[in-house]
Amino acid sequence: MMQRTAILAMALAGSAFCMALGFAQEDMQTVSNSVFSRPARSAALFAHDSHNESAAIEDCGICHHVIENGRRSETETSEDSPCSECHAPLVSGTHPIPLRRAYHLRCKGCHLASNAGPVMCAECHPRSGQK
Repeated sequence: MMQRTAILAMALAGSAFCMALGFAQEDMQTVSNSVFSRPARSAALFAHDSHNESAAIEDCGICHHVIENGRRSETETSEDSPCSECHAPLVSGTHPIPLRRAYHLRCKGCHLASNAGPVMCAECHPRSGQK
C-alpha cells in the first residue's frame, strides 16, 4: 500500500512539474520590469503565445537569441535564461547593450520592419489601471 502511494505521489509530482514547464511562457502576459530598481513605465503588455501565433514566429531564437562571435547562433536559444542575464539594466563591460535598449531594439525594431504592432510607449506600457 505504501509503495502504491509513493508511486502515485511521484507520478503526480512529475506531472505537475511538466505542466509548470509547459505553461511557463504560455502564461506570460507581460514582460517583467522587476529587474529595474526604479522602472520608468509599467511592465510591457505581452501575451507571448498569441503574439507569436499572429506574427507567425516559430523560431524561438528570434527573440531568445544567443550571440556567438558577434552573430546569432542558429542552433542555441536563451529560453531558459532571463534577458537580464546577458542584458544588464545599465551598460557594463560584459553587458554592452542595456536591457531597456535590447527590449526596444528587438520589439520595436521588428514592429517597424514589419510595419505591424505597437511602437509608441503607451501602446505597450499602459498607465496603471489601464489595459
